[in-house]
Amino acid sequence: MKGENITTVAYCGLCCLDCHNGKICDLAGDLRKELQAAKYEKIADGIANLPFGKSFANYKVCFEILGEIEKFRCEKGCRNGGGPPFCKIRACCQEKKIFGCWECSKPEECKNLDFLKPVHGDAHLKNISEIRKKGIDGFMSGKRNW
Repeated sequence: MKGENITTVAYCGLCCLDCHNGKICDLAGDLRKELQAAKYEKIADGIANLPFGKSFANYKVCFEILGEIEKFRCEKGCRNGGGPPFCKIRACCQEKKIFGCWECSKPEECKNLDFLKPVHGDAHLKNISEIRKKGIDGFMSGKRNW
C-alpha cells in the first residue's frame, strides 16, 4: 500500500492526477492570453449590445473564471503540501497516523468527507473501497472515480 503511487492518491481517495493534471489550467491561461492579445473585452462589449449577443455582457465574469481555473493548478498534491490548507481529511489522517481514509474503520460515516460531495458525489467513497480491495498500486492501474 505504500508504493510510489501513494503521493498521487489524496488522503480522501481521490487521485490528484485526475483533477489538476495541469492541462485544463494551462488551456485556461492560454485562452486568457489570447483574449487579452486580441483585446476581446472591447469586442465582447460591442457584441453585448446586439440583439443576438446578450450573453457577451458576462464576458468579464468568464475571463475572471478562466483566471481562477488557471490558479487551480495543484502541482504538489495534498501529501506534498498542495491542496487546500484547511483540509480536515488530511489533518485527521495525519493525526491518526494513517495513509488515507481507506485505513479508517467507517469512512462512509465521516463528516470530514462531506465537503467533497457537491463536486465529487460519492467518487471518493468508491475509490476508498477500491483501494481497500486492490491496494494503492492496483487502484492506480484500474478505473478511478472522480
